Amino acid sequence: MSEAVVQFTGEIPRYYDRCLGPVMFEPYAADLLARVPMREGLRVLEIACGTGIVTRHLRQALPASASLVATDLNEAMLSYARASQPAGGVSWQVADAQALPFEDGSFDVVACQFGVMFLPDKPQGFREARRVLAPGGLLLVNVWRALEENPYAQAAHAMLARRYPDDPPRFFETPYGYHDPDRLRADLAAGGWDRVRLDDVRLEAASPSAAELADGFVHGSPLAHELVARGAELEAFAADLAREFAALGGGTPCRTQLSATVITAER
Repeated sequence: MSEAVVQFTGEIPRYYDRCLGPVMFEPYAADLLARVPMREGLRVLEIACGTGIVTRHLRQALPASASLVATDLNEAMLSYARASQPAGGVSWQVADAQALPFEDGSFDVVACQFGVMFLPDKPQGFREARRVLAPGGLLLVNVWRALEENPYAQAAHAMLARRYPDDPPRFFETPYGYHDPDRLRADLAAGGWDRVRLDDVRLEAASPSAAELADGFVHGSPLAHELVARGAELEAFAADLAREFAALGGGTPCRTQLSATVITAER
């Protein structure tokens, strides 16, 4: 897997969940949840569960008879997610989305929130998701649209380019670089999918403050490692980024515009 994935370590999961989760990921978790065909005995697999934001929504909404398996490649993220769901009802497992450790046809729904962008071999990831789904099963995936359509990520990316013109951190190019609909359809087709729908979903959310959102971007992603490698002082950088964010959407609260593509594919 990519370097970016294995670097979701240290304090990153806590900042990711606390500062970015409510603003960037909870709204799209609710959108994914609304697309799940709730019924008794449903077997659900979540891939790249991160800190368990979608997992918590799923477990709360699914019938007690439904099973939920949540996986992530990164042990630090999975450990945080497991601790955030003390009530149980979830089977947690470290797993590579490109080589899932499950039998063919084991699930009725496979969900993945903002994870496939990090897969080195995306068609293989889609192929594996299809393999573990039973006939008639459903794949639900969302991916960020371009940086230009997500102004806060674009502002952070532009600030990095200004600060480090000779060697800018390129983390944002990964989560926001997999959005072209033709490429998405081609990769899905290469993974065996032929019944696919792409929905453009644009939402607005708000962080309690521009400073908290900036902390999420700086401390809650592998960008932290890239900044430290360049000698940056993280708190000072986050304060400067907060001023950029406040100019976009206000200081307290800070309103954000979000843009993503939601993929629905039927087995």
